Amino acid sequence: MLPGRFRVGSNVSAVPASLVLVGLVSCLALLAGCEAAPGQGPKAISCEPGGSMSSALLYQMPATALQSRWYTFENPQGIKGGGGTARLGRKGAPCTAIPAGERLVLADVQGSGTIRRIWMTLWNRNAKALRGLKIEMYWDGARTPAVQAPLGDFFCQSLGQMAAFENACFSSPEGRSFNCFVPMPFRKSARILLINESDQDNGVYYEVDCTLGDRHDENTLYFHAYWRRENYTTLRQDMTILPRVEGRGRFLGCHLGVRLHPACTGFWWGEGEVKVYLDGDQEYPTLCGTGTEDYIGSGYGQGLFYHLYQGNQFVSASKDAYGFYRLHIPDPVYFQRDIRVTIQVMGGPSYAQMLAAMDKDPTLRFMKAGDGSEYYTRQELEKDPNRAEVMERIDDHCATTYWYMDQPESGLPPIAEVAKRLEDLP
Repeated sequence: MLPGRFRVGSNVSAVPASLVLVGLVSCLALLAGCEAAPGQGPKAISCEPGGSMSSALLYQMPATALQSRWYTFENPQGIKGGGGTARLGRKGAPCTAIPAGERLVLADVQGSGTIRRIWMTLWNRNAKALRGLKIEMYWDGARTPAVQAPLGDFFCQSLGQMAAFENACFSSPEGRSFNCFVPMPFRKSARILLINESDQDNGVYYEVDCTLGDRHDENTLYFHAYWRRENYTTLRQDMTILPRVEGRGRFLGCHLGVRLHPACTGFWWGEGEVKVYLDGDQEYPTLCGTGTEDYIGSGYGQGLFYHLYQGNQFVSASKDAYGFYRLHIPDPVYFQRDIRVTIQVMGGPSYAQMLAAMDKDPTLRFMKAGDGSEYYTRQELEKDPNRAEVMERIDDHCATTYWYMDQPESGLPPIAEVAKRLEDLP
């Protein structure tokens, strides 16, 4: 968003608890495809991702005899009557170590069901842990994971940094824990792994909450998540948020992190438009936004805020790194054949800011938006230093994408190795 001379906003917003509660109920209803019929009073949120209507009251048992399970280190297999047996039931196994190079099975569930909530916290929550630990999820015996992401990024924690926030799908109440409330259905099995790919020993408290015996029809979709990074991006080449995947489903949203290029930290960086290529789109997308801060519901810059479906929950002290998200819950993005999502890497500095940067580094050249053949000249900038325009940038971008799809495998390659994930963190 760049109307003439740009002005950066800095408001910090808080969300009243009552609004959060109402919004979360609405969000889960939208995810589940639930509605309350007129005159029938409050409806429970069944969180059935298949999209079927639900009329179950909060105090009414479901038609299917569902069983509830918590998978924790006090009951790793979720055995009926098998929880809390260590040390004669006196809190003998609340957590477990996960040494460097080791993996831990958080849940291994057989039969149909739905993951309802995931919570955990770590012994060490530094950048090496947040990016070095990887979470994977497999549905129905698939060979490749539907979910693969660094642990912190999956839970909406940006760039190896912890921040307190809450949105409709994730939260960290005091910046010390990880919560996910996205419903994840499966028909035959579910397997969730935590893999320590760092060189640092760690430990974890965790809880995976699910129901067993859920009946999922043919319209029930599998949850997917994928992480990628471009450090640095390529000039005039859009950063890929979600590589092209084939299938039928729903794009749920994304969590993005940006570390600004050192030569351009004093500029407004977020003019890039998010583009969603749907069902055969090639050169141009069907869905195209108007700017980075516009995509997350703000305008004229990105200050610190976190709301139900959109937010900028992390800003570094030097304002050279940002973490932000958008959840497409009230505004569903469906695809019938395939989907690909990108974001432009563009900024909107004033001419005076570009001149100041050139004074610090005379080798800098700033490309104009267009066909890539034109650059701003010093003479041009000096004529009107108060003017602001769009320019092409290169920055360090990362993205975690969330979506539902009709297949348990996406066909996407493994995410980057741990050294690339940890490189150049702020």
